[in-house]
Amino acid sequence: MGSGYMILALLIMGASWLVSSRLKSKFEHYSKLHLNNGMSGREIAEQMLHDHGIYDVKVISTPGMLTDHYNPVDKTVNLSEGVYHQRNAAAAAVAAHECGHAVQHAIGYQWLTMRSQLVPVVSFASNIVQWVLLAGILLIKAFPSLLLVGIVLFAATTLFSIITLPVEYDASNRALAWLRDKRIVNQAEYAGAEDALKWAARTYLVAAIGSIATLLYYVSIFMGSRERE
Repeated sequence: MGSGYMILALLIMGASWLVSSRLKSKFEHYSKLHLNNGMSGREIAEQMLHDHGIYDVKVISTPGMLTDHYNPVDKTVNLSEGVYHQRNAAAAAVAAHECGHAVQHAIGYQWLTMRSQLVPVVSFASNIVQWVLLAGILLIKAFPSLLLVGIVLFAATTLFSIITLPVEYDASNRALAWLRDKRIVNQAEYAGAEDALKWAARTYLVAAIGSIATLLYYVSIFMGSRERE
């Protein structure tokens, strides 16, 4: 199982690198596809929010690249500096996607609600899970239950990764539907936005698969120790 897991881990790492590299190249490519309507990411975000009857969410700029996110706590759509100011297909895709999360929040989308409820648990688990798992493996003969605690903590982070998938895919679908229906982008610009969001979603898919594989690996170690007793 150990060598098998190492091969699987390498494959997942390779897939993650490939998808991340592809995503970066896609966004660089579609950043050169300028919008005919001349709208910036901020303007697109604000219009999408208003078209959905959302007026209590602010669109603000945040430092970094691909640091875009929606914060349900303070109701802000945080767009990276490039997306906030730029007027291209990539910026349109990202801005609309993050507003998709704001729409989810406004309508009480169940998967987003579930993910938000898990945030405190995952924040706690993420800080200690690797140390608990390491101690559990090293002390598996003396304290087998310690590894089980680590598995439960890791399972919480894995569940978070799984729940994130429908949240992200739904936000992209809402973004693309709005961009198309409101004719914010033309056909070529829409195709670029769709392609960019497709590769962004794949990063979450690879992360979820990797988390599931790792969880199964730790479970196999625990089960193997029980069989040897």
